[in-house]
Amino acid sequence: MLTITLPLPNADLNPNRAHGRHWGATRKLKDEAKRTAYYLTKALKIGPVKGALFPLALTFAMEGYRKRDADNLLASAKSALDGVAEALEINDHSFEPVTIKRVYGAEKSMLLLEIGP
Repeated sequence: MLTITLPLPNADLNPNRAHGRHWGATRKLKDEAKRTAYYLTKALKIGPVKGALFPLALTFAMEGYRKRDADNLLASAKSALDGVAEALEINDHSFEPVTIKRVYGAEKSMLLLEIGP
């Protein structure tokens, strides 16, 4: 199993915050999230992975106790998942099944990815 720790996605990437804004309003944040995830994954020196499907477990650890919807958390992490997939030289459609867990009151906010069996 491969474990990758990433920063919690920026709250402005939450789809509920779009409210009619132009897509370009979040472009810089999405690019930054993808780039950060790419380099943090590459730093693990894993190399390309082989296989057709990769189970993906996402754990969103949040310092606060404000409840968040799992689907919005997943959507806000899309750019980071693209960066991880690119670093592993796979397509992100290969992440299946995808499970989401939320942890409130964590010591530090983060996104923990576990890829594999």
